Amino acid sequence: MARHLITSAIPYINGIKHLGNLVGSQLPADLYARYLRARSHEVLFLCATDEHGTPAELAAAKAGKPVAEYCAEMHDVQAGIARGFALSFDHFGRSSSPQNHRLTQHFAHRLKEAGLIREVTEHQMYSVADGRFLPDRYIEGTCPNCGFESARGDQCDNCTKQLDPTDLINPRSVISGSTELELRETKHLYLRQSAMRGQLEQWILSKTEPTGEIRNGVEMIRTTWPILTTSIALKWLRDGEGLQDRGITRDLDWGIPVKDGDADWPGMEGKVFYVWFDAPIEYIACAQEWVDAGKGTDWERWWRTDKGADDVRYTQFMGKDNVPFHTLSFPATILGSGEPWKLVDYIKSFNYLNYDGGQFSTSRGRGVFMDQALAILPSDYWRWWLLSHAPETSDAEFTWENFQASVNKDLADVLGNFVSRITKFCRSKFGEVVPEGGAYGDQEQALIADLTARVAAYQAQMDAIEVRKAAAELRAIWVAGNEYLQSAAPWTTFKTDPAVAAMQVRLGLNLIRFYAVLSAAFIPDASAGLMAAMQTDDWSWPDDVAGALQALPPGHAFNVPEVTFRKITDEERADWQTRFAGIRA
Repeated sequence: MARHLITSAIPYINGIKHLGNLVGSQLPADLYARYLRARSHEVLFLCATDEHGTPAELAAAKAGKPVAEYCAEMHDVQAGIARGFALSFDHFGRSSSPQNHRLTQHFAHRLKEAGLIREVTEHQMYSVADGRFLPDRYIEGTCPNCGFESARGDQCDNCTKQLDPTDLINPRSVISGSTELELRETKHLYLRQSAMRGQLEQWILSKTEPTGEIRNGVEMIRTTWPILTTSIALKWLRDGEGLQDRGITRDLDWGIPVKDGDADWPGMEGKVFYVWFDAPIEYIACAQEWVDAGKGTDWERWWRTDKGADDVRYTQFMGKDNVPFHTLSFPATILGSGEPWKLVDYIKSFNYLNYDGGQFSTSRGRGVFMDQALAILPSDYWRWWLLSHAPETSDAEFTWENFQASVNKDLADVLGNFVSRITKFCRSKFGEVVPEGGAYGDQEQALIADLTARVAAYQAQMDAIEVRKAAAELRAIWVAGNEYLQSAAPWTTFKTDPAVAAMQVRLGLNLIRFYAVLSAAFIPDASAGLMAAMQTDDWSWPDDVAGALQALPPGHAFNVPEVTFRKITDEERADWQTRFAGIRA
């Protein structure tokens, strides 16, 4: 059985993340990790805060704090919010860790030895008003590709095109807003990605297979990665002049100092590595942090194929804007090192979640942020909506009307109503114990057969990491129980045949445990509450549905739970819609 290494794109440290960030990486990664653990797989699930680069410096300056102090505080804040959303990281690390410093400098040394780093004398934007060089994210301007007026000097958030500061039209300093910018000479290191184009393309194409179909003289391919992931990677490889070399150093005060392994790098004094060079390396360093924190042993068996990682299946989760770095730049670092590091097997990428007709934005404070969400509703409400509406095949839209309708229908009316009806009816007629009755009849056997097929379909979608389809299959399983309960009508049967009604109730109570186990990856807190109400800690996966629906025997005590999910009122929805219509301060 394969061991599973799962990483979620590491969030920038520059503030609390919004719901779009959550559904684009951390939340679906947690869903998958929880599901695999429930199926008895060995899982290592890692994430961290991305603490280097201009976002950290700018946020710290705005907060009036030293960068190191700001990053430490925000890491604690983000870790606490992650716990609030029940994100089950095995370790939540920091890219500023000593482990990542050492490993990043090690990779730079290996790449230099392989001839894959070159020193470039270039002209970089210098702000006369600020008295300093301005790295990529210290500059904003108009994107030359799509015309977006707030494109950054490294990438356009609107069209995802990778940029250099000199590409921007009408550039300005993020620090002062000054347009008094001039080009001055400076030296930087570049990763020779172009020299690895063939190797990277071969690796990406190894994740595809030919279909035999020819269109316009080109053979079509079928990808084992999501189409979104593969299309972005191949576009970057093949469009225009193809894959370009990428600067991996910056003129910044905060970051990992440029070193050649343990040695100084002549000419690079006072410079740091580019955040997108060191951030993916933190995935590996995070495993070292996990061991050093006493949470695990032997991190190398997860990351080095010469130390046992050859049986590891590595899955990454990220938004589509991160795909180029994870399909090209980070693999170039891994492959270029010449060392036996584990390469990713599957990249699950997501489109954008938009907010009420516009974009979520951390830097601009637009949308609902994770702390705000937890302040108004428990995490499972958000987890269910976000996962069941995950932007997999296209961008998705969060609206308060849709959120209210989905929560009220799926969670309150379907799942919550089932739990309430069966437990309260049992208490009124048989007490708070599982009643006996007789053996399951034809109607119950038909339900078991139906659920067996539905569980198989649910597992297939979860195995394939088809998040929305998995949510739909899970909801169908909930609906099947409701339809059975409505058809069997034990409250009516009880009047003429209490024994049969008892059997129907026994099945209904077992369905609650069954639902809790299957639903735990989506709604872990509610599932734990249902298991507690059923007074059981048997979380075994229902490989045998018939057996699973006998797990709570006659005489087993239970408690009638509080409301599993309450409905969102129109007044609440209107209030929240107004409250979150503006910009977060």
